[in-house]
Amino acid sequence: MALAEIVPSLKLHPPVVGKVTHHSIELYWDQEKKAKRQGPQEQWLRFSIEEEDPKMHSYGVIYTGYATKHVVEGLEPRTLYRFRLKVTSPSGEYEYSPVVSVATTREPISSEHFHRAVNVNDEDLLLRILEGGQVTDMSPSFSKVDVPNKFGFTALMVAAQKGYTRLVKILVSNGTDVNLKNGSGKDSLMLACYAGHLDVVKYLRRHGASWDARDLGGCTALHWAADGGHCPVIDWMIKDGCEVDVADTGSGWTPLMRVSAVTGSRKVASLLIEAGADVNVRDKDGKTPLMVAVLNNHEQLVQLLLDKGADASVKNEFGKGVLEMARVFDRQKKGKKSCQGSPLFTDWSATGLRDDQPERNGKLTAGLDM
Repeated sequence: MALAEIVPSLKLHPPVVGKVTHHSIELYWDQEKKAKRQGPQEQWLRFSIEEEDPKMHSYGVIYTGYATKHVVEGLEPRTLYRFRLKVTSPSGEYEYSPVVSVATTREPISSEHFHRAVNVNDEDLLLRILEGGQVTDMSPSFSKVDVPNKFGFTALMVAAQKGYTRLVKILVSNGTDVNLKNGSGKDSLMLACYAGHLDVVKYLRRHGASWDARDLGGCTALHWAADGGHCPVIDWMIKDGCEVDVADTGSGWTPLMRVSAVTGSRKVASLLIEAGADVNVRDKDGKTPLMVAVLNNHEQLVQLLLDKGADASVKNEFGKGVLEMARVFDRQKKGKKSCQGSPLFTDWSATGLRDDQPERNGKLTAGLDM
């Protein structure tokens, strides 16, 4: 007996399409409740949804049961799918409905897409996203253009760090906050200064970025520029009025102290000194740039500091002077080996500074040597 003879009023229509997203399709059937639902369930009509495999040109079952609704999930965005309904009677007779075709929607723009566009320097994609409206997973605490990535960086921070000047201009023109900071307190200007992107630095300054901003350690953009070692950026910063001898709030280090500790760059140190950096400034422990350079074995920088008037006789708050620090450094580095062969000490002998020479007016007479 045909299914139509069992349920005369049941005319098979294609499944009705409900809500469609980029990854799911909702399907309904038997909305008029014409299928018998009395007595034991095994006497009910059974419904199956089948999906076409476009490669095999065949259908496979994705749902079987007695419900009148099913949500197909895990689909691809912007893809056409074809479904049909199969209705089976308790005795095993069945019929198929006509096929329904439905396409999933475009994947909504998320902050991940937004940041991906910036990371790969895709100007066209960034513009489409900015012109397209709301980012779907945006926090209400941020504007669309300032939504941070998973590392706490805004799009402007990423573009500034990578030197994508055109993207920086697009983001600024779309209202990004140039003074926002990441989790460590760094803003876009600090990141651009460290990376050496002078065009970005200039643009950010013209649009409100400040030299006075500090990260969580109290460092300014010039501290980070000194770490990056990009002389054209540092030279422009100084000419733009950036304070040269600003001290961080952690150790009391100036940018010159950072050079003495991190890179040992003579070129950067020379720029800072020529701009008025104090070669005898002291940090919170009483150390000077010369002491820090000695402790980090930056020999060429030591010579430059001495040439620029660094006082080799000063002692820190623990009463330790430059020569004592140099010996400590050498013992830590070489263990039981004699420090007489250290390049640091043999190079210093050329300066004429010796610790066996008499002090005059409380200062050693020349350079440093063993």
